[in-house]
Order: sequence, then structure tokens, then C-alpha cells
Amino acid sequence: MSEETILRIAAKGDGVTENGRHVSGAVTGDTVREDETILPGPHHVEPPCRHFGTCGGCQLQQADEAALRQFVTERVAFAAEAQELNVGEVLLTHLSPPCTRRRATLHALKAGKSAVIGFREARSTRVVDMRECHILAPELFALVSPLRNLIAKHSGRRPIDISLTLADQGVDCQLKGFTAEGLAATEALLDFARDHGLARLALDQGYGAETVWEPEPVTITLGSIPVGLPQNSFRQPTRDGEQVLVSDTAEFVGDARTVADLFAGLGTFAFALSDPAKVLAVEAARDAHLACKTAANMRGVPVHAMHRDLFRNPLTAEEVSRFGAIVLDPPRAGAREQVAQIAQSTASRVVYVSCNPSSWARDVKTLVDAGFRLEKLRPVGQFRWSTHVELTSYFTR
Repeated sequence: MSEETILRIAAKGDGVTENGRHVSGAVTGDTVREDETILPGPHHVEPPCRHFGTCGGCQLQQADEAALRQFVTERVAFAAEAQELNVGEVLLTHLSPPCTRRRATLHALKAGKSAVIGFREARSTRVVDMRECHILAPELFALVSPLRNLIAKHSGRRPIDISLTLADQGVDCQLKGFTAEGLAATEALLDFARDHGLARLALDQGYGAETVWEPEPVTITLGSIPVGLPQNSFRQPTRDGEQVLVSDTAEFVGDARTVADLFAGLGTFAFALSDPAKVLAVEAARDAHLACKTAANMRGVPVHAMHRDLFRNPLTAEEVSRFGAIVLDPPRAGAREQVAQIAQSTASRVVYVSCNPSSWARDVKTLVDAGFRLEKLRPVGQFRWSTHVELTSYFTR
């Protein structure tokens, strides 16, 4: 029986042989027989979680550290190669450790007198009843069992989405689809929030989140600035990953005295760069924009928050040209319209942080065609054991 060796892990997590054959569950160094039997190689390890293979939260727990690092690195490198981009320097790939994810959305459903809670199965709406998790921060996982009990006793039959985010004051918890009917259910919710030291508890019954518990205003610290955390706002998934992204961005920006932070969100990069630079933080989401603006005004930091949709109304080439450095951290779709204006500007220093190597590669091809050079590139794996990959990149002209 002939055998083939797995050379790499493809974008969706399958192992790929030298003949281009894709094998689910195989990792770099494995051997695969014709009947798809996998003979584990030196990088194939025992998955640490009992739910692996069923739970859709992880795809690559069978890969060791070296294979994971190679996968994250190649996902970014291949995206650059596909657009024929020359990279000056590929920096060391960063992987977030286990049990560091500080935001997640779980799903729950009442089942008889009990309830199931966890991530969904891969390509399914079924919920895996989470009894252990090797990606969630301990503060988040500690709430799984109490939430299971709360939902079993006081929820209706509707599916529930549970958003958990670690904030400065503790865990921010939002329950979507949980209906608190009657005094007992309301008291149980408040007891749950108090007993577990929640920073905030909110319910969303289809009309937006309504806060039912918030002893003090919830914040996240960006740079050294506490910034209000609106409901459903984005923050980087791990603390170590955020530190890498911010550190790279600060180094790439260098001595620029004026910086435009585009798709700024709550100000993750803006506040970190605001000493000594003056920063324009541009964001389309109104709640995030107002939180950034309020924090900057209260602390007197040189961050000017601008509310503007950069997809429909990007900064023009003339506006971009006024800044010493441009920082972009767009959503997964990329920043095609804004990048086109940067390419036409006289800007000479661009930092592009991305959560999608494919849209990043498409966008930066426009920059390279306009005379920019890709000086530095760092692959980042904040979503450990998943196929989701991020990066930082630095361009000069």
C-alpha cells in the first residue's frame, strides 16, 4: 500500500501531501496511506481536550507547537507570495498560549431539567456541552458551570448566545435570548452577577442589550487609558497578542509626530501611540467612537476621535498626506477604498494590521504597485489551535 507524507497544513486545517492531496486531521510530518489511515509523525500530538474533534472551537489540537507555528507562518507568507510581494524581513511568529482567550461567544440551550453550554460543533448548530476548555481564560471558563445551572433553572426553551469579555472590573456577560420572567428569575440573575463578581450583566431579547447589573462603569485599559466598553464592542482576543500588535505598531511608526489610526475602534493603537505623537482616531461605529473620544478628553491625551465610515468615505489622498504615519486595522473585508487613497497620497510610512491574510494581500498589492516596499511582516496566532490568523506589516516609500 502506497504512502504519502504530509508537507504542510492548508488554510482550512487539512494536511496536504506532496501530490496536493488533502487529508483531514493530518499534520506536517504525518504519513497517509491510500485508505486515508494516518500514521502520526513527529509533530502529531494527543489533543489536550476531550471535546476536540466534535467542538468547533479548535481545529488543530493534534499539531504540536512547531507545526502550529509553521501553519501560521505559511498562511501569511503564502498570501504574500500569491501577490508576488517581496518581504524585507519576516519577524518571529507569535502564538498565544493556551487558556488566554479573553473574549468568546458561547451558545446554550435548555435540555430537560438541565442545559448544554459551549461552542457549536463544526459545520453544525448543535452545541457541545463544555466540560473543559483549553483556550478560554480561567475567568471566563469559571462561569460555564454556573451559567449552565442558571439557564437550566430560569431560562425558557429559546437558544441563548452568551458573550463573555474580560474587562478591567471583571467579566462582562451578555445573554441574548434569555427571558427573565417573574421575580424569581430576576432575583436569580442579580444573585448570579453579584456572587460571581461580574463587571456587567446584560440581556438582549431582540431589541438590543439592556444592562441589569453594572456596579461601576465597565472599562478596558488601552495603553494606560481606561476606556469605556460599550456593549458588543471589539477588543483583541488575548492580552499577549494585543501587546505584540501594539509593540510592532509603535516600532514601525517610529518617530512620526502625527499618526492617522484608521478603523480605530476603541483606540487600541491610538492611545498607545499618543505619547508623544498626535493621533487622529477614525472609526465608523458610533459607540466605539464616543468611548474613544470621551476617554481622550477626560485624560487630556492627544487623540482626536473622528466619526467617519472609511468604506463609504475614506480619508482622501490629500488628507492622508498630512500625516507622518498611517495605521490601518480594518475588519476582515479589508480596506480597498482607503488603501486606494493612501496609494495616491504622498504618505511614506504605513502600518497595516490584519485579521485576514487574503484581503491584506489584495490591499497591499495596491500599495506596492504605488511604490511602497514591504519592510517587515509578522504572523500572529491569537486564536490558538484554529485556522484564524492575523499579522502586522510595515511599508515605506
